[in-house]
Order: sequence, then structure tokens, then C-alpha cells
Amino acid sequence: MGSMQRLELRQGQTLVMTPQLLQAIKLLQLSHLDLASYVGAECERNPLLAHPEPGPDTGSGAPDGRTGGSDLEWGGEPGAGAQRDSEAPQPPEQHPFEPSDALPPTSLSLGRGGLQSGSGRAGSGDPSQGGDFATAVAAPIGLAEHLERQLDLCGGEGPDRLIAQHVIHSLDETGYLVETISEIASRLGVPEARIERALALVQGFDPPGVGARTLAECLGLQLKDRNRFDPCMEALLTRLDLVAKRDLGALRRLCGVDDEDLADMLAEIRSLDPKPGLAFGSASPQFLVPDVLVRAAPDGTWVIELNPETLPRVLVDQTYYLRLSRAARSDEDRAFLSECLQSANWLKRSLDQRARTILKVAGEIVRHQDGFFRHGVSHLRPLTLKTVADAIGMHESTVSRVTANKAFGTSRGPFEMKYFFSAAIAGATGGEAHASEAVRHRIRQLVDAEAADAVLSDDAIAQKLKHEGVDIARRTIAKYRESLRIPSSADRRRAKRA
Repeated sequence: MGSMQRLELRQGQTLVMTPQLLQAIKLLQLSHLDLASYVGAECERNPLLAHPEPGPDTGSGAPDGRTGGSDLEWGGEPGAGAQRDSEAPQPPEQHPFEPSDALPPTSLSLGRGGLQSGSGRAGSGDPSQGGDFATAVAAPIGLAEHLERQLDLCGGEGPDRLIAQHVIHSLDETGYLVETISEIASRLGVPEARIERALALVQGFDPPGVGARTLAECLGLQLKDRNRFDPCMEALLTRLDLVAKRDLGALRRLCGVDDEDLADMLAEIRSLDPKPGLAFGSASPQFLVPDVLVRAAPDGTWVIELNPETLPRVLVDQTYYLRLSRAARSDEDRAFLSECLQSANWLKRSLDQRARTILKVAGEIVRHQDGFFRHGVSHLRPLTLKTVADAIGMHESTVSRVTANKAFGTSRGPFEMKYFFSAAIAGATGGEAHASEAVRHRIRQLVDAEAADAVLSDDAIAQKLKHEGVDIARRTIAKYRESLRIPSSADRRRAKRA
């Protein structure tokens, strides 16, 4: 059989994932902290990028000291001017650090007529207008430092002090000793009795309960500090499992007390701190900083703004590029500068597109969840990524990246964007579907309102919800109840009677 050669033409479509496209996709899903770190690294690598710090003196020049007639272009937030011809840049007609009038939107006005764009900046960085709450919080003292200060007051010297310091640094963040006495003694090469003495010293420090090895020991140390550690309390601490089960009969027999005394003892236990070390943080508290701000307008519509505190500020210095390109003596230098300019312009465009996309997705979420922003969790509606993607003409994966690691700032507090996506639960008798998060909220309300003599079973909750138009099975109620960490009806009944 002979072989034959022939020429064929075929037409097809392929998607080429260029490095620039991969960068744009990556930027979409980054949190504002990761994005700031990424942009900072790019500014260090690329001499044509500047990353100014926000403030009233930003317009004095770029961070690297280049001042004067630099032709700087905004990027990284809706507010970047149009890209100019890199070969023939024109001097700006306004201050180089001020955005032009023809800016992409930083906000949306959402009302019955749909979305309307606005070009004003969102919010203000003026401390007099509220300031940055995170910076106003003083850095907390760590548990180890707090205990070492008390050790200094004891006046101990030599090996005993070193042993006590080792015990202090063997405590975890909750204040418990995570190593055994024998392990510490073996590591330090000293008798266990000396470790016991050092531990007893630390256990006498503030906060009461620190240095404990078990929950019972922690609670016992706090009761001793209050002079409330009697034989009945000691017996109670030996069976904390019965306390968790609320087996009052067994506890009365164990402690040899009547109902009134047992109730007082349990109230005393509940007033103690099972994790005393958590009052001393070794790191600054973390705050959920919103990427999008939502506020009500006087006419009843919603104004959706990008938070300027979470938007990176990037500048492309065209004049500096021209100065360096004229001084370049080799093709390699000129190619490097051209690559830097292309990379800088692409980063600027990618950041602008990222901001636009976030604003577009946020606007559709607010439009769909209007009831939540007006009335609260009970008015959440079912929402999926596909619903938002179809409404704004984007791919579902793009919406998923946009909503990852981002949050809304609302009058009800900050909420992660993912919070507003909830599965649908069918309505009874063919009614409107309900969001699963709204159903969880209703379950919590029903449990909080129940009386001690009328605790609701999962079946009873399911029947109540059906009467309210929610078609839900008992097993789903049990699943939601467990996710809310609500005890069973039997446990709740014992707790309420106690």
C-alpha cells in the first residue's frame, strides 16, 4: 500500500494563556493584602513603576526620589488615566498625581432603574473622619512577657529562674503547659522536683489558671485563687464529663449537695475562664477590611463604592522611560526597558480591570440581596455564582475568583462576599425558595425563644418552618442545628431546667 502526501487547511479556535493573561487572572482572586504585596514586589523589580504611599504629600514626587517633570500615569484603581503613546508622551495638564476627569467609575448607584456609574472617590483617608481603627489599637502584651515581668518581681536568680523561664515559654497561647514534667526535666537535666517547684511558682502568677496541664487543674487553680476550692468543688472537677452532659442527679450524689448548692457550684464553674492565656495576644488583632463599601442613598437606592484603602496605587513613569531609553547604548538595554514598559502598562491595565470587575460583581450581588441590606439575614435570597455570571455576562469561574478573599462593608458590619451565596431550599406548596443561611437564622431564633417546658425537637422545628412556607426535612434541620453548634433538644431541656 503506497503512502501519499497532501495539504489540508483546518480552522479552529484555541485559547493561548499568555503570561499577561495569567497575571490578570491571578490578580482577580488575590486579597487586598496579597495584592499589595504583589504590587510592591513588581515596583521593586520594575524601575518604571512607582508605588506611592497615600497621603497629602503624595504629589511631591515618586518614592524613589524622581521629582519634577515626570509624566506619571495612574493605575491600580478606577481613576487611572488613559494610556498614552509610549514613544511620544505628552506632559499632563494637571497635577501628575491627580486623576483626570475621564476616569473609570469607583462607585455604583443601585436603584430601581439599574446600575449607574460614578467617578467620585470612595471614602476618605482623613483621620478626623473616622480614622483607621486598626492603627488605634495598641499592640497587646504577650502572655510570656506578662509572666516574665511577674517573675522579675519574685527576685529569683540563677538556675531556678532559668527553669521558671523555660516553663513559661513551654506554655501554649491558651496558658496550658504543653510538655510533661518529665520531658522538661530530661531536657534541662534537673530533677523533676525542681520543675514541679518552678511550675507551682508560675501557677501562682496572674492570670489565675495559667500553667495548668488539664482543664480540671485550670479551673481548680482559679477556684483556689477565689478561696472556693472545697471538697465538694474538688469532687465536681473530677467529673467534668457529667457537667457537660448536665447529669444533675449524678452530680448531686457525687458531691453530696442539694439542688440549690449544686446550682451555685455550676454557676461558679461557668464564671471561670477555661483558656486564661487568650487574654494576652502575641500578635495584633486581625480585622476584616472590606473591599467594597455599601451605603444607602437618601433616595432609597444603594451606593456601592470600592474601598480606597484596599486599592493599590501604581504609577507608570513615561518620562523616566524616555530618559533611560536615550541613554541606552545596547540593544539588550533597550529591549529590557521596552519589556519593563510593557509589563508596567499591562499591570496598570490589569489592576484597572480588576477594580471594574469587582465593582460589577458587587453591584449584582447587592441588587439580588436587596432584602438583606434593608432588613437583615432573614431576607437573604438563594444565590449562585452562575446566577451572577449570567446576569453580568461573565464566566462563572471569573465570578468565583472575584468573590474569593473579599468582603463587603455594610451598616450591619463586614461580610465576606461568599456569605451572600446560599443554596436554595424549596418553599412549601410551591412558594418562593429560601436561602439556607436565612433558614439557619430562623432555626436559631426559634431555639432562642423556646421555654424550658417547651423545648422544640427537630421534628417540631421542621413543622414550624413548613407552616412558615419552608419545605425542609428533619434531617436537614439536624444538620443545620449541628453546624450552628446548637445542642440536641434533650441537652437543651436539661440546660434550661438547670
